[in-house]
Amino acid sequence: MAPRLLAVGDSAWTVEFGHTVDAATNARVMGLAERVAVARCDDPLLAPVTDVVPTFRSLTVHFDPWTGDADALGRRLLAMAQEGQQTSVKGRQWRLPVCFDEAFAPDLPRVCELRQLTRDEVLRQLLDATFRVYMLGFQPGFPYMGGLPPALVTPRLPSPRQKVPAHSVAIALDMCSVYPWDSPGGWNLLGRTPVVLFDPAQAGQPAMLAASDEVRWTAVDRATHDRLATEIARGLPRSTFLDAAAS
Repeated sequence: MAPRLLAVGDSAWTVEFGHTVDAATNARVMGLAERVAVARCDDPLLAPVTDVVPTFRSLTVHFDPWTGDADALGRRLLAMAQEGQQTSVKGRQWRLPVCFDEAFAPDLPRVCELRQLTRDEVLRQLLDATFRVYMLGFQPGFPYMGGLPPALVTPRLPSPRQKVPAHSVAIALDMCSVYPWDSPGGWNLLGRTPVVLFDPAQAGQPAMLAASDEVRWTAVDRATHDRLATEIARGLPRSTFLDAAAS
C-alpha cells in the first residue's frame, strides 16, 4: 500500500503505511520515525517537529504549528515515506524472566484446551519465540508484541477480568504482552515476570521497552521470581536483562 497522509488536528500528521499488522509494515513505520528523528536537526521543514509516535502501521508526527509550515511539513513527510525505507537500526534485545507458577497462569489450561496442546508444548513454543515490540499503548509501558507462534493464536477471554495483576504475561490473538499495572483486561494470562516495565523514576525513559525492541522469555521458578522481584525493588538495573548473547 502506498503511504497515506492524514491530518490530526492542526498540530500533527499521521502517515499510514497499510491495513495489516506485520513486521514489514512496522519496519516501514520505524524507518520513517528514524529518518525524521535524524533529519529534524538539519531540515528546516522538520524543525517544528516535537515528537514522533509509532503504532502498528502508522507514524504520527507532532509539530508546533506556530513555528513552521504545516502543509509543507506534510508533503515532506509523505515524500520521505514514499522512499519505502525500512528501519536500519535494530532495537535492544532483552531476555526477560517469566514464572509459570499455577497461581500466575490461570488461563494456561484454556490455551491448552483450545489449541489442543500440552502445557509443556505451549510453554516450549512461547519460550522459543522472539517477540518484536510494535508499539506501546493501552496503559503506560504496555508493549504490543508480534511474533506469537501460529499454534498459540488464541482469542481473548469471553469476559474481561476486572483486575489483572501487574506484571502478568499474556497472549491474545497473535500478540503477546505484559500488564505493567493492575488493571482490567481480557487477555489470556500465562505467567508473570518480576520485571518493572514502567518506572517514573527512570529519567528520560520511564518505559523499559520501546518499539523495535525484541524480547525472548526465560522460564524461572517461583523462588527465583520472588528473589528477582526483591532485587529489582532494591535497584537492580534494567541492563541486567539485556540479551548479552544477541549483542
